[in-house]
Amino acid sequence: MPTREKITSEINLQKIAGQDKIRRKYLALLHKKTNRDTVIYFSAYNIQRSFLVPSAALSVNQEDIQGFMTSLHKLKGTQLDLIIHSPGGSSEAADQIVQYLRAKYNHIRAIIPQNAMSAATMLACAADEIVMGKHSAIGPIDPQIMINMPNGGQSAMPAHTILQDFYNAKIEIMQNPVLSNSWAPRFSSLPAGYLNFCQQLIQQAEEKVKTWLGQYMFQNDNEGKAERVAKWLADFSQHRTHGRPIGIDLAREKGLIVTPLEADQELQEAVLSVFHATMATFQTTGCLKVIENHLGKGLYVTVGPPSQPQSSLVNSAWPTS
Repeated sequence: MPTREKITSEINLQKIAGQDKIRRKYLALLHKKTNRDTVIYFSAYNIQRSFLVPSAALSVNQEDIQGFMTSLHKLKGTQLDLIIHSPGGSSEAADQIVQYLRAKYNHIRAIIPQNAMSAATMLACAADEIVMGKHSAIGPIDPQIMINMPNGGQSAMPAHTILQDFYNAKIEIMQNPVLSNSWAPRFSSLPAGYLNFCQQLIQQAEEKVKTWLGQYMFQNDNEGKAERVAKWLADFSQHRTHGRPIGIDLAREKGLIVTPLEADQELQEAVLSVFHATMATFQTTGCLKVIENHLGKGLYVTVGPPSQPQSSLVNSAWPTS
């Protein structure tokens, strides 16, 4: 299996569209190995320059459905390998993607070469099977809320944390009403109904994952496994941080159907070659996200050349390279 450095060198040797040619070469080889429709859904969120671009561009969002529509167009298979590397994002967008994919495919295998967090974990839970390496991770599915900060920026906070603050305030004020003066400033910027909004988001994420697990991974589940796994993934008190990496051993221990990537050395090499080639694409171009099939057709979110990461975002299908 070539390392990322070797693939990057291979790309640099091809001055014209080298990154596309090399990535697509390894993607085609992976499809040849599996004989399944193959789509990568990769984000550059862990590349050094990613902090300079809007987080929404790197996350699961509503525009991604266009990438899947482009990538799946004219594919005839009934089985899909969806290879995911993503920080997560909108659960509503994940829901729409799942509905689209499951309407077409009888069997979906979610392959995670490194990280599929948050809403990307939700996508993986809508598969029949997950494939993870020893180094791979999924994450909790507890919703995050964007909070306006005093400096004018925004920060993501777990919905569970906001609910816990309300609960703590209620208990303390009941015991000592004077403490309402210290709690009031914390909640003054939150709109009416925010407590209910947080509760609904938490319930929605858990219910969606429970439904998908019950329909696909745990078909004919008579032991309540889908409910237990979904509740565990959504339980902030268990994970304590939204970014907690859940490795293959813990995922299997909790009941998810996860196959070790290392169980098939040829598959491991093919998957990691695609992953390294795509990461090299992110490092050597202005590309931020790739949704692409084994025929080289897809959607590409770019942000101008790497030297100008502040330039406008562009979505493009059918690249000229």
